[in-house]
Amino acid sequence: MSQTSRRYLHVSLACVPFVMMLVLTPFMNRTTPYVLGLPFLLFWIVLSVVMTSVCMFVVYQTDPANRDDADATTQVQS
Repeated sequence: MSQTSRRYLHVSLACVPFVMMLVLTPFMNRTTPYVLGLPFLLFWIVLSVVMTSVCMFVVYQTDPANRDDADATTQVQS
C-alpha cells in the first residue's frame, strides 16, 4: 500500500466518527424504532462510539510508525 493511499485511508477512517456523531445524529433523532431494546437515537450513539474504536484501531494497525516502534521495542527486550 502506497503512502498516499494509506494517508487517504487514515483520513477517511478518522472522518467516519465525526460524520456519525455530528452530521448524521440530527437525522437519526427518532424514538419509535427500537433496536436491541434501545430507542434508535441511543442505539445510534452507542454504535458511533463502537465504530470510533474500530476505526481508530484500524488506523493504528495500518500506521507504519506503530509497527516500527513495536519492532524496536521487541529488539530492545530481547
